[in-house]
Amino acid sequence: MTGADPAGGPPVAPGQRRAAVLGSPVAHSLSPVLHSEAYRILGLAWRYVAIESNEVELPGVLDHLDESFVGVSLTMPLKRAVLPLLDDMSDLVRNVGAANTVIFEGFGPFLRRRGENTDVSGMVNAVRARRPDGVRDVVVLGAGGTASAALAAAQLLGATRLTVVARDRARTADVADAADRLGVNVNVVDWPGRVAVAAAELVIATAPAGATDELVTAAGADDAPLAAGQLLFDVLYHPWPTALAAAAEAAGADVIGGLELLVQQAAGQVELMTGLVAPVAAMRAAGAAALASRSTPG
Repeated sequence: MTGADPAGGPPVAPGQRRAAVLGSPVAHSLSPVLHSEAYRILGLAWRYVAIESNEVELPGVLDHLDESFVGVSLTMPLKRAVLPLLDDMSDLVRNVGAANTVIFEGFGPFLRRRGENTDVSGMVNAVRARRPDGVRDVVVLGAGGTASAALAAAQLLGATRLTVVARDRARTADVADAADRLGVNVNVVDWPGRVAVAAAELVIATAPAGATDELVTAAGADDAPLAAGQLLFDVLYHPWPTALAAAAEAAGADVIGGLELLVQQAAGQVELMTGLVAPVAAMRAAGAAALASRSTPG
């Protein structure tokens, strides 16, 4: 595949470096916008593409990436599916049970795949910008793949009380295993966990689109799910704002949207792949502009 672009783009110039985001569906991903803007600012003639790949196709896709690729980004459910295909992984990947980044090291038959997780550092950086002294009481809404990363981020932020609000207790095994590997104690409560949410310093919403609407619709006119002094981190970014984010902001709570997570985790990937400091502000502006264009009718 040397010289060919697996995403169907023009041929690659000799010596040009490449990276990609893998997932299915992946056409909607903002990652190419963010990474390409970083390369532009950093003066790198690199190319970042989106490659469609599901769990079954992933081994073949990775095998056919040539040496022009420095690494790839992964979306769910590939973040877990990739683990058996790695030669090495960070302790954080082992503990969380997911890798959103694969770095390629070496050349030819000695090429190795190293798994990293920048979702966690992305969450930590986003929260610390609002809470420099960290947080103590954290509630995670949802028990899927992102919830495990949220637990690791909460631990790094200094949380001493962790609660997971689960829509289905029968599907909490992965997040429970991650908690054990991280060495943190987690209290699991049933959805929607209004009491826990109302008492938390930080609420990280990791549930799918529409799932957290119940927290808003179940509230009375004078009973917002969050209040002033609390911080909501909703990992969704489109459509935005979510009903929960809008209600929290209207009640005076601080809100971080999923675009910030996307930017921060991409910045971590850029730094791992290039060895340079990522231009976070420029990446954020490019991501916001891309989202705005998607929301514009016509």
